[in-house]
Amino acid sequence: MEQSLLQQLEDHKIIAIIRGIPSGTGNEVAAALYKGGIRFLEITLNTEGALELISNLKENFDGDLKIGAGTVLSVEEAAAAIDAGAEYIVSPHFDEEIVTYCLAKGVPVWPGTMTPTEMMRATNLGASAVKVFPVGALGMKYIKDVRGPLGHIPMIATGGVNLDNIEEVLHYGVKAVGLGGNLVNNKLIAEGKYEEITRLAKAYVAKVEGSVVHG
Repeated sequence: MEQSLLQQLEDHKIIAIIRGIPSGTGNEVAAALYKGGIRFLEITLNTEGALELISNLKENFDGDLKIGAGTVLSVEEAAAAIDAGAEYIVSPHFDEEIVTYCLAKGVPVWPGTMTPTEMMRATNLGASAVKVFPVGALGMKYIKDVRGPLGHIPMIATGGVNLDNIEEVLHYGVKAVGLGGNLVNNKLIAEGKYEEITRLAKAYVAKVEGSVVHG
């Protein structure tokens, strides 16, 4: 299951991160992103009603969207997210207990890492991919440098990825990128401008397709 999900992620290359959206807008946001070509959604657990939203989206989109939980900070949170229906777990940090727990449950887990040491430890523990975070602060060329010796580790670049640099970071060989506020813009959502969310999603998907063709 894990490799299959990772392969699907590699095909689509974008995880849209929903964090702190206005209450009651989850289905509209997900529909707008789906209409724009997004197929992976990460609901951060510090979003109000996150667990209920995970369950609702899982039921409403019935496999058309892959629904995961993000900002998972403990084994207890991982367990609650999995019980709610999360299909994958993402954390901002590397916690051996979270990784081990999710693998025992048969649920893909992509822990946050920054250093080569963390990347190797997570991979050796069994994580099928690592989230490189915060790549915006590190600089996109950090991905290029770290993939020199660690090119065998599947990486997801998160933090600071935008329309101007997404092709660059994909060119460096990451499997996917995580996109938060640069795609899931809470101001647009609060104003009900879901068509703008769809337009943004289409723009990112077009960049991805361009990088596949030309990168």
